Amino acid sequence: MKVLRFGRVAAVIAAGALALTACGGSNTGASAPGAGSNSGGSSRTESLSGTITAGGSSAQANAQAAWTAGFKAQAPGVTVNYDKSQGSGGGVTNFLAGTYDFAGSDAYLKPDQAAKAQEKCGPGGAVNLPVYTDGVAIIFNLKGVDKLQLSSDTLAKIFAQKIKSWDDAAIKADNPGVTLPSTAITTVTRSDGSGTTQNFSNYLHQVAPGVWTSPVSNKWPIAGSSAQQGGSGVVNTVKAGDGTIGYADHSSIGDVKAASIKAGSTYVAFSQDAVTKAIAAAVTPAKTTVAGDLSQDIDYTKLTSGDAYPIPLISYDILCTKFKDAKQAKLVTAYIGYIISDQGQKIAAKNAGSAPIPADLATKISATLKTIS
Repeated sequence: MKVLRFGRVAAVIAAGALALTACGGSNTGASAPGAGSNSGGSSRTESLSGTITAGGSSAQANAQAAWTAGFKAQAPGVTVNYDKSQGSGGGVTNFLAGTYDFAGSDAYLKPDQAAKAQEKCGPGGAVNLPVYTDGVAIIFNLKGVDKLQLSSDTLAKIFAQKIKSWDDAAIKADNPGVTLPSTAITTVTRSDGSGTTQNFSNYLHQVAPGVWTSPVSNKWPIAGSSAQQGGSGVVNTVKAGDGTIGYADHSSIGDVKAASIKAGSTYVAFSQDAVTKAIAAAVTPAKTTVAGDLSQDIDYTKLTSGDAYPIPLISYDILCTKFKDAKQAKLVTAYIGYIISDQGQKIAAKNAGSAPIPADLATKISATLKTIS
């Protein structure tokens, strides 16, 4: 699927949102407070006014651009400012500091962050709402090679810098019949705190523990890579090089080539359907003490079938259970309610290439939104 570039999304979506509203649609769950029906516009959103300030996950960037434009068509009095430059780590930091109404993050809050959220939000703390599902793409640029297959062990060895050149025996074994040059491998990673990094390092930690001995972290743990700011920095650096390989949310990769990743005995390419199947097979609710929190854990070791993409990604919008300003709570819950609606998820799927969240999860998020004040 061709993904629209960030700067072009708003104009396209404004028209698309109106078209979807006119066509209607089925509900994925109950509507959020002030959000109206999940299938289209409502006078309740049309009467809203104010500004929402948020930011974080660059993985959500294209989706947030689509959601912002689509919501603006329903609620012309509301301005949503989402800063994608912060990355998940910066988004959470700014949210906890009180700068953002909500944070976008590809990882749910850690225990120490959840404790800090109670200081900002009150005893109820903050909830992690999984609004966006996609996949971590392994992108590469290697002269003369258009298709690439990689097993988890080979991938771990490449990013652990134990494999140094593209004609290594392990890469050849994954790609029979492919002529691989002796070009040196340049790994391209994130320099900022990144939920995408945390997801990818968690994948390597789970599926290749004998190779990947570094901790799961939102900071890249191994020196010697080409470290870049944001997902766009990784994509642009891979695209500009030769022998480069990196990781990024699939929605951001544009026309850069992505490898098929081995699951069981099959190499699986990214697709929305393959991500949906991965989420169904490998995701379970995480342990939490916060009422309404919907953090999810991914067991990557369960993804051994040929129809599930092995590196799915879940991204969250994180917000307080109780806002200091009731009007701001109404604005944010209306916007998140739009995001998880059928219309919001369809717009994200069309313009970011993401996989729609499961209907039962949308219903649970709607229930949580009704408790926020």
